[in-house]
Amino acid sequence: MSGTAQATALIAAAGSGARLGAGGPKALAEVGGKRLVEWSLEAFAESGAVGEVVVVAPPSLVSRLSSLGPNVVAGGASRSESVANGLAHVESEFVVVHDAARPLVTAGLVDEVVEELAERADLAGVVAAAPVTDTVKEAGGDRTVERTLDRRRLWAVQTPQAFRTEALREAQAAGDLAGATDDAMLVEQAGGRVAIHEASAENLKVTTPLDLEVADLLLARR
Repeated sequence: MSGTAQATALIAAAGSGARLGAGGPKALAEVGGKRLVEWSLEAFAESGAVGEVVVVAPPSLVSRLSSLGPNVVAGGASRSESVANGLAHVESEFVVVHDAARPLVTAGLVDEVVEELAERADLAGVVAAAPVTDTVKEAGGDRTVERTLDRRRLWAVQTPQAFRTEALREAQAAGDLAGATDDAMLVEQAGGRVAIHEASAENLKVTTPLDLEVADLLLARR
């Protein structure tokens, strides 16, 4: 990257953390001696591609998280609705959406997805993802296998996900926010081209207590 900030980072931190069993919002769970959201804030602070940061938090925690420094706004009923709330505060050409539940993100990865998007005018988005290594089978309602998918074509999608801000905004306006599992899905459904940027499987998402333990070990190794 040239070092010129081109993007706004939007950190999705409004998850309840019910599956994690943290007794409160997931973004405030501690790992490696810091709250989950703080690891993401550090990575974006070190990024040469990011200027401003917007954190989307549970409505009850907006005031509490304001002490972290960036713009903190209230989330919505679903993840995509929370991202839409945050996107209303974005004015830059590019936006980088990231889950606070991925504390192992690096500034280098953030810069790489923004750089690829900036260099390719044909793209609406670039998403970090790791190749799938397990065999993946599709099953019906009775769990009978219907087909085995070709894992050579499969990727486990992560965040950060970089988008042209207007492309994401238009996709949100036209899409089913409640049913979307990630922001790239909305952009794809709106006809936007999205590219995969290969990332390490270490950039894991903390969802369960086991994930938290693994993340703690990986952060300690760093």
